[in-house]
Amino acid sequence: EICKVWSGMSRYIYRQLLQKTAVEIGVGTFAVVPMHASVEEGKVLPVERPMFILNKPLKMFYNLESDETKIPDEIPVVQPDFEEIAAETHFRHEIVEQCVQETLLCFAGALRDNKEVEFSFR
Repeated sequence: EICKVWSGMSRYIYRQLLQKTAVEIGVGTFAVVPMHASVEEGKVLPVERPMFILNKPLKMFYNLESDETKIPDEIPVVQPDFEEIAAETHFRHEIVEQCVQETLLCFAGALRDNKEVEFSFR
């Protein structure tokens, strides 16, 4: 059931990213960020890269290091729509929201204990 909820969350995030909208989930934000890729002969190609950007308070609290990536101001940032995810997964809104929050707490606890964590999204 947890996998079904996160599968629904993953589909929601994917749809938002396709619409050039970032999704903030508490511990960080999923976004498509414009970047530049170096190609032959010193030429630069503009590309868009999907990323998960860990939020600053969490990085500071756990003393984590990562590249500073800023979401451009023109990209809107939204919170997950738990009603929409619940309708898609056939769980109650409260169940979906609680599942997501408990998973994120588990993630934060793993960071606190210096454990390796892996989230897989399709």
